[in-house]
Amino acid sequence: MVIHDEAVVAQVEAAVSAYEQALITNDLEALDSFFWRSEHTVRLGVSENLYGFEAIAAFRLGRTGGSPPRVRTSTHVVALGPDVAVAHVEFLREDTGRVGRQSQTWLRTDQGWKVASAHVSLLQSAPDQRG
Repeated sequence: MVIHDEAVVAQVEAAVSAYEQALITNDLEALDSFFWRSEHTVRLGVSENLYGFEAIAAFRLGRTGGSPPRVRTSTHVVALGPDVAVAHVEFLREDTGRVGRQSQTWLRTDQGWKVASAHVSLLQSAPDQRG
């Protein structure tokens, strides 16, 4: 197994960037298209735990105004083989100045790269604590 294949990393980085654009513009159709349409898909958010694609899509549809405005400050992707990669994104919430983190497990499917698991959280304080 090849770990951190640069071609896979580039594909997932492109998917992460496209996802981020859809998030910023609250493009619900595009956002849904990035998630694996499975009952096994999970998204743990800042204030919600969502299990299954249908719950994730319903959450986005019911969220007034979409995601709070943010600026992505860092992206790190590691490929764990030809069909699985993990992306970690750091961002700054424009409304509060709080630092957030987003982890996504991407799975290559017949329909392309899809998020199978996602976790979003906010730091309690804003220091740069990279380790």
